[in-house]
Amino acid sequence: MAVFDDFESQGLVRADEPLAPLTWFRLGGPAQFFARPRDVDQLIGLVGRARDAGLPVLLLGGGSNVLVADAGVKGLVLHLESPAFADVTIRDQRVEAGAAVPLTALISQTARAGLSGIEALTGIPGTVGGALRGNSGGRHGSIGRFVRSVSVLDADGEVRVLERDELDFDARGSNLVDPVILSAEFHLETDAPEAVVRRMRRIWIVKKEQQPYGHQSSGLIFRDPSPDLTADRLVEQAGLKGARVGGAEVSERHANFLVAHPGAKAEDVLRLIDVVRQSVWKQFGQELELQIQVWDSSA
Repeated sequence: MAVFDDFESQGLVRADEPLAPLTWFRLGGPAQFFARPRDVDQLIGLVGRARDAGLPVLLLGGGSNVLVADAGVKGLVLHLESPAFADVTIRDQRVEAGAAVPLTALISQTARAGLSGIEALTGIPGTVGGALRGNSGGRHGSIGRFVRSVSVLDADGEVRVLERDELDFDARGSNLVDPVILSAEFHLETDAPEAVVRRMRRIWIVKKEQQPYGHQSSGLIFRDPSPDLTADRLVEQAGLKGARVGGAEVSERHANFLVAHPGAKAEDVLRLIDVVRQSVWKQFGQELELQIQVWDSSA
């Protein structure tokens, strides 16, 4: 581990670290290198060292949208979870949240403060950083509409603040693909906490009815082709509910979830994804785009 010798001595970097326990699928092999930086200075040092060595840098948040290949992943996987990346500050209608803040925590804190908007993300897993990168949301709204600025670590190792006019959010994600997201500032509307909580409960009931039982061994796989044409409808109409490859199955409750049963391999999920995509293309001429990230040794 010559690349990270000094970081290893501080207990910051580990080699061949298992990633399966940190993802919803609970599948896949280890990270070549793995670190949990405690502050921005350590993060800058780790990213710089990896890039100098030509190693890919991957950010792992809540693990809800990541499938790790059975052979593992090449490069440095960073897991931001320390207080330096997980703080929430509320001042009037302005909310600043670190990239590692779970969406559930952000939603509950803003609701208690009588701020409305973020509750539209109720039932969506993951962290603020992952939600920003993918512009998480649904029929009730997406996170991008509430963002005023985002603090990032750019490719030159500099911390920058991207203002609203520098940000691009759409149905397929955002332009926050390459930089390491550190935090974001949101502007929300005021409302009675009781009214916000009622909306949260309504959204949560609908989401729970649609998700597979034990859904933390599963993942939402494909992006919706359009607001009027959802991936789950296409997969269901293709007759693929309950379809299996090895230990992977298309959920009977929601056709855009794939479930990993005990004994499943990441390769089972990947092969089932191919089966679904080919069938939907042949029957409807629609090419399903992946919503999850697939990490492998070529990443």
